[in-house]
Amino acid sequence: MLNFIRVVWAVLMAFYYYVFIKDYRIVKAAGQIEEISIAKVGITGAVTNFFDTLGIGSFAPTVAFNKFLKMGVRDKELPGLLNVGDTLPVMLEAVIFTTVIAVEPITLVTMLAASAIGSWLGAGIMSKMDETKVQRVMGFALFVTGILMSLSAMGYMPGGGDAIGLTGGKLIIGIVGNFILGALMTAGIGLYAPCMALVYFLGLSPAVAFPIMMGSCATLMPVCSVKFIKEGAYPRKAALLLGLFGAIGVFIATYIVKSLPLDILRWLVIVVIFYTSVSMLISANKDKKSDMDTSIEGAKNEDGEN
Repeated sequence: MLNFIRVVWAVLMAFYYYVFIKDYRIVKAAGQIEEISIAKVGITGAVTNFFDTLGIGSFAPTVAFNKFLKMGVRDKELPGLLNVGDTLPVMLEAVIFTTVIAVEPITLVTMLAASAIGSWLGAGIMSKMDETKVQRVMGFALFVTGILMSLSAMGYMPGGGDAIGLTGGKLIIGIVGNFILGALMTAGIGLYAPCMALVYFLGLSPAVAFPIMMGSCATLMPVCSVKFIKEGAYPRKAALLLGLFGAIGVFIATYIVKSLPLDILRWLVIVVIFYTSVSMLISANKDKKSDMDTSIEGAKNEDGEN
């Protein structure tokens, strides 16, 4: 069954690269490939995907690096850069972690399929939801999860486990949970930290979160990226470099994660969950403030007209 998953991934990547290379060659022939610093994009790709492999995620750090290093990627092209550029590193993460970390096949296949279906079906639903409210709820839930996991890691309460698969009711919960997380990705909510929390509370080993969460994203991102490519809404050269150097970061981090003792890995998961929780809450508050400012400005304009 694992081989079947890899065949699916191979087909998705073949389609992704066919579309990407075709578009790149057409734009290059027209002399419209953007000028960009190989060093800056290379550093960004290697560093952000190193941390992505540790479960921290690469999207937010890439945006920060773009501003800090002045890479020159325009804000409107950032979504395309993140998805198209990080597709190769994420796929490598998925292949590597499903190889070095054992997961019961039924658990892996059903949870990956659930996330993909959730993303596909959830796009229309989640796009209509208030993103700020979703971020606030998820941020609070993850913060509570981080506290409970910390107490468990310190021996104050039971939690976690060393299982590599789910059965019965827990499997159903895992499938439904990953379906929801796949849908939440369409609302801009990352899958990594919530997936870590999900597998932890279902009694799985913290290490099992890595092949599940990365496999989920590897199933989604090639298809998502093709949309950006066909619309030309991405920087070609930057995306190519981000993926190639990102692959280097993945291989370096994979060795570290593979060799980490389970206790250290457990605390790494906790740190990631707290980090994501705080980031979501901060983002939700910024969005709320922005909405309030917009409303105030609109009211002033109306008063002025009256």
